[in-house]
Amino acid sequence: MGSIMTSRIHRTTVTLDEDVASRLRSEMHRSGKPFKQALNEALRRGLVARDAAPRRPAFHVKARDLGRLRTGVSLDDIGGLLDQLEGDRRR
Repeated sequence: MGSIMTSRIHRTTVTLDEDVASRLRSEMHRSGKPFKQALNEALRRGLVARDAAPRRPAFHVKARDLGRLRTGVSLDDIGGLLDQLEGDRRR
């Protein structure tokens, strides 16, 4: 039995930002293509470019021992900690 290729069309409502709509209208005018075709081609180009972009290496943070907390300092009370560290300058 041979395979049958089917094309499915998905209808959806898309709300475009004004700058995107303007660029799409310009592309439609420049190319003479209808809205649907211009939009689909722009989406395909963007998705292909994103997939082809080089991957950034993962960002790693090296943990460092900051020593013991001073007596009376609690990390559970951020407001109080800021008051202690910054004093009157905080407000």
